[in-house]
Amino acid sequence: MAAPEANRPAVWQANDKELTLKGTEPTLFNVISGTSMSCPHVSAMVAVVKSHYLSWNPSAIKPAILTTDKQYEGLNSNRIRAGFACPKDLSVDLMSTINYPSIAVLNLARNQIRNINRTLTNVAGDGAATYSLTIEAPNVSGADEGEKDGVYIVYMGAATANGSSKNEHAQLLSSVLKRRKNALVHSYEHGISGFTARLSAAEAQSIAKNPGVVSVFPDPVYRLHTTRSWDFLKYGTDVKIDLSPNSDSNLSSRGYDVIIGILDTGIWPESKSFSDKNMDPIPSSWKGTCVEARDFNSSNCNRKIIGARSYNGPDDDDDGLVNTPRDMNGHGTHVASTAAGIMVPGASYHGLASGTAKGGSLGSRIAVYRICTPNGCAGSSILAAFSDAIKDGVDILSLSLGSPASRISDFKEDPIAIGAFHAVENGITVVCSAGNDGPSEKTVSNGAPWILTVAATTIDRRFESNVVFDKNKVIKGEAINFASIGKSPVHPLIYAKSAKKAGADERDARNCYPDSMDGKKIKGKIVICDNDEDINSYYKMNEVRNLEGIGAVLVSDKTNGDASDFDDFPMTVIRSKDAVEILAYLNSTKNPVATILPTTVVSQYKPAPAVSYFSSRGPSSISRNILKPDIAAPGSNILAAWTAYDGEETDEGREIPKFKIMSGTSMSCPHVSGMAAVLKSHYPSWSPSAIKSAIMTTAGFACPKGSEVNMISNINYPSIAVFNLTGKHSRNITRTLTNVAGDGTTTYSLTIEAPTGLTVTVRPTSLQFTKNGQRLSYHIIFTPTVSPLQKDMFGSITWTTKKFNVRTPFVASSR
Repeated sequence: MAAPEANRPAVWQANDKELTLKGTEPTLFNVISGTSMSCPHVSAMVAVVKSHYLSWNPSAIKPAILTTDKQYEGLNSNRIRAGFACPKDLSVDLMSTINYPSIAVLNLARNQIRNINRTLTNVAGDGAATYSLTIEAPNVSGADEGEKDGVYIVYMGAATANGSSKNEHAQLLSSVLKRRKNALVHSYEHGISGFTARLSAAEAQSIAKNPGVVSVFPDPVYRLHTTRSWDFLKYGTDVKIDLSPNSDSNLSSRGYDVIIGILDTGIWPESKSFSDKNMDPIPSSWKGTCVEARDFNSSNCNRKIIGARSYNGPDDDDDGLVNTPRDMNGHGTHVASTAAGIMVPGASYHGLASGTAKGGSLGSRIAVYRICTPNGCAGSSILAAFSDAIKDGVDILSLSLGSPASRISDFKEDPIAIGAFHAVENGITVVCSAGNDGPSEKTVSNGAPWILTVAATTIDRRFESNVVFDKNKVIKGEAINFASIGKSPVHPLIYAKSAKKAGADERDARNCYPDSMDGKKIKGKIVICDNDEDINSYYKMNEVRNLEGIGAVLVSDKTNGDASDFDDFPMTVIRSKDAVEILAYLNSTKNPVATILPTTVVSQYKPAPAVSYFSSRGPSSISRNILKPDIAAPGSNILAAWTAYDGEETDEGREIPKFKIMSGTSMSCPHVSGMAAVLKSHYPSWSPSAIKSAIMTTAGFACPKGSEVNMISNINYPSIAVFNLTGKHSRNITRTLTNVAGDGTTTYSLTIEAPTGLTVTVRPTSLQFTKNGQRLSYHIIFTPTVSPLQKDMFGSITWTTKKFNVRTPFVASSR
């Protein structure tokens, strides 16, 4: 419910005889706003109800307040109540049948019926009483004549060269254009059948009824998921990788005929990472093009960047945005060079992380599909790029973008899932980032089974910017800053809470929120800021800087392994356990002092790898019986190419770096795209599922005969997810492995890692292959020894020879 919160006058802390510093009497009442003010209104209302009905329990008082249909004027305004109680079954859908004073029904599909029950208790004291019914329901038809037009994607399945599908597409599109000549945004004819058009809601609803249409949905807007990493990936783990047994250099030198399509913000062709020196001619399989724009011409393509296309979103032209493949953001350039950039010696970010930058598949070609603009990444543009990429002849598609966790759509209304499905159908491996909405569960995006979904990990390189205080005591911090305010602790230190502006909220001041601190107390000091709500650290930096603070120390446990870049401002991040010491010093010293050191690089940092804090977690909210993300790769503090001309400088006269350090699953995704390209170069005939399986374990997935939910676990997927495992009932799962080692007779032995509370039995316990290409199956039986399982249970099944480890991770849950 809601209650008054805005501009509420109430008692304030003050003494009748107290005077302010200006000699005026303090206010005894103050006007402030917030849910902090609305909450006590309801608390008082609860007390009034309780005073009249002493026997009522909390579940009776709460409905009495919630079910009133007007502002509370006394007890007679609410004569019946609904006391809530739990249903017999606690499944998600049945939670709606808790006898709660309000109703929430989610995941309600078109034409689906959901039955909800409520029970009311008469507390009016009037004996016999009759209540009449009034329903206020929203208009969801969308068919009002005056409703504003929108942009809708019409998806019609797979494109065919001829036949009914092509005819239906042509007829439907023709009927749309007859009504409105400028309705068309994109038409999809290669691999994907459908179009995007400006339609009224009534038109969209009518088109959806066409038998040849799979789905019609509003055009969504997705967002970006923002040298050492490759060496670390190869040598810094315990996983045995044997992609090129002849020599280490072959890992990256092959792959000249493999084409990686990058769907992103475009590319900066002048970067040294995209030189085509000594590269062979463009593969004959390439059927694409290099489009020209005001700031991009055909000469910007070469034997490395062999193609470039660009797609403005439906509103981009109206906003005056140039339709060009040139990267004006930097993200696409960073991603492309991580996947397939050549070796560039002497790369660094202003001297940090110096070394040789290189992509995962040096010899692979790059095809650019610029789908993202400052307005976001339109779903209609994404589908257009998928359709063109299928026609162009790419081998790998890499997408470092997706929907936020709060807006994940069903696969048939998700342009990335749709486009990826048809790309895979045409032999293209699709690699996508998992998202940056971690560490909460069920936040993973791009979770379709046919997509290779990549989480992010840290690497063994750390950027330290330490705090020195008191008599040269040191607390380790993590950040990138190039400031130099001295090594000795001589600068005044203050806790932001102590600089609270009069009338400001103490919590706001602690967290260095705008307009919460007194500039006179901040000026010339290093400020310690809390990070309770994970607000962007750059806002805090700007607030301290605007108040003329000379530095800031952010206390946060949420950025470990991910160094924020504060450029020339002295700012760093420390852990809460370390903050205890510096706060104790500050509170016990009359004139506390400190300094912040510029960043240094720590190599061989342990523990690493670890899943990055920001990396989205599973399980998939769409398909729980598929374990997602599929794999993790380096995504924290990754150095790669950036957008800058030779000698280009900032307004301050500082050279713009040609390489930059960034973090996100956006950075982990192209690592795996490069790895997929290396595999494709060694095994050109391998399908997307074979490449995906080789990266994840070495299984190859195929659909089971049944399609019910539990049978999804029996897709021959390289990982296993088993949910709704209750009682003492077992679940039988089958997996089939294919021998691709080329060693002829080979025997794999079994290792099982199972958590307490779950028995995992595998039959047989060894697999003996007698020839290359042979397929052998094994069966896994999951049996809970406690019911229900108290949490998600993780483990693995590993088949091992002296040369290879084939690991299948699993998760089991009673949920």
